[in-house]
Amino acid sequence: MKDNPTAVFQVLTKRADLLRYYDSEGWLEWTHNIWMGVSVEDSRVMKRIDLLRATKARVKFLSCEPLIGPLPNMDLRGIDWVIVGGESGRKPRPMKPEWVLDIKEQCQQNDVAFFFKQWGGTNKKAAGRELEGQTYDEMPSIEQLV
Repeated sequence: MKDNPTAVFQVLTKRADLLRYYDSEGWLEWTHNIWMGVSVEDSRVMKRIDLLRATKARVKFLSCEPLIGPLPNMDLRGIDWVIVGGESGRKPRPMKPEWVLDIKEQCQQNDVAFFFKQWGGTNKKAAGRELEGQTYDEMPSIEQLV
């Protein structure tokens, strides 16, 4: 990844504990084009945010997908981007609109880019990706890449 500086690599893990360990041991080299993220599906795993924040990654993001529970009062200090989406497939767990709206508001209050990917469901294309009548495609600013 570091040998391909013109491409941006988005790396995502649920194993934030291992990420933090490898980062603290100096085994990871964070170039401008390696974006690091952790999955945060519900409040039971919000500790992953703190572990991600403690790394030296230049761009840090949360993937709240599939969002299966509310995420109130997230500490978004040092987080650059939040992606939210519902679960899809044959038996998707429901995602409540108020959960998504709360995350969007938290992002706005903390100047964090917000990307709404999808509502999910058994037919995710039919469900679409509009939130309150619009799409949200924000990403971290290009200044963070250099």
